[in-house]
Amino acid sequence: MPPASTGASTIVLGASAPSSAVAVPPTTRDRSGPDHSEPGRSEPDRLEPGRPGYRRMSFALFAAGIATFALLYSTQALLPAVSASFGATAGQASWTVSAATGALALCVLPLSALSERFGRRQMMTASLTVAVLVGLLVPFAPSLGWLIALRAVQGAALAGLPASAMAYLAEEVRPKALVAAIGLFVAGNSIGGMSGRILTGWVAQLWGWRAALGAVGLLAVACAVVFHFMIPKARHFTPGSLNPRALAKTVTGHLADPLLRRLYAIGALFMTVFGAVYTVIGYRLVEAPFSLPQGVVGSIFLVYLVGTVSSAAAGRLVARLGRRGALYLAVSTTAAGLLLSLADQLAAVLLGLVLITAGFFAGHAVASSSVSRTATTGRAQASALYQSAYYLGSSAGGTLGAVAFHAGGWTGTVALGLLAVLGVVSITLYGTRAARTERLRTRTATAVHN
Repeated sequence: MPPASTGASTIVLGASAPSSAVAVPPTTRDRSGPDHSEPGRSEPDRLEPGRPGYRRMSFALFAAGIATFALLYSTQALLPAVSASFGATAGQASWTVSAATGALALCVLPLSALSERFGRRQMMTASLTVAVLVGLLVPFAPSLGWLIALRAVQGAALAGLPASAMAYLAEEVRPKALVAAIGLFVAGNSIGGMSGRILTGWVAQLWGWRAALGAVGLLAVACAVVFHFMIPKARHFTPGSLNPRALAKTVTGHLADPLLRRLYAIGALFMTVFGAVYTVIGYRLVEAPFSLPQGVVGSIFLVYLVGTVSSAAAGRLVARLGRRGALYLAVSTTAAGLLLSLADQLAAVLLGLVLITAGFFAGHAVASSSVSRTATTGRAQASALYQSAYYLGSSAGGTLGAVAFHAGGWTGTVALGLLAVLGVVSITLYGTRAARTERLRTRTATAVHN
């Protein structure tokens, strides 16, 4: 997740449910942010492969990435067990995921702004420490309400780590080594998100969902210890002043841009589909006619690996089909997966999940990478707003998908997903029409002028 004040442009390096858009600094200063120096080529103390500190930094941020997304989605594979334990509906239990992602979405901008004042390393350390401590309390939640509240606090704390990690890398790593360093952090995100779900599934099958959350908490503790002792001190951070008025002006400007608004909506709608499907799929698979054990249900999240391929292929799709053509292909793939998942054969459901996952990650890659190309100033804030919309979509999708499942079974969840897909198609068609109108207006004005 990109920070909100590094002047970053966005590239897609891999698949991660919460975070596949990452920030890389441009060669010129972002006029909306403080004047941090560019990672210069002439500064010998910047980190790069082969220099002291680079390997420590890489391991530290890899560990932090694992902890962040293992904690963030720790309850997603456990929702059927949580429902059974508290006598809750799918919609009520889904708030254990939605509260965390929603709080993260709301805290991205303010915590990244605080990192400008107090330091990236300090913000990452504080965020990870608070999130891990809360993670150790989560298994002991006496009620569903307490569990949701603790998860919200955990999500808010976690927002500070990815919001600061990209800025730390931009400031401390040589430009030629930056993409590789960010790629390793994103790999940690992806592995943490996937392995956390698989770990909780198998532990819950053996010892229950509370033990599963405890196992994730202990994994996060180990990662936090690695991070604390291995992360190098920041040498190139220059504290900036907090300027809420300037930040508000930049954010307002982005929200007034029609194309950026469409991209934010597309990201939110894609994540609504993804959040709904993966929040509810566990409920479907533990019931007849599948009746799968909890451990096997957790292993379903291995399908996430498909996203690594589809997000990496997004650039080639855009080169061949254009941005809108790639989006049409992504939504078509997602819709086909939703329809295929309606079958009562496990093979068909798994293939449906593969298509949904491939379509989602491709669409997310296209939309997120388009944000930085659209924003000419304040690219970091533009990317942070996209991430906020993205996680708000995850929160809404998880809750609404569960409510739809409670009302109409898996068919209800699929109907919600198709409605979100239709929203993406409508927005993309509107954008295509607006672009054609603008080109026609430009040609007419040019002809009149000549």
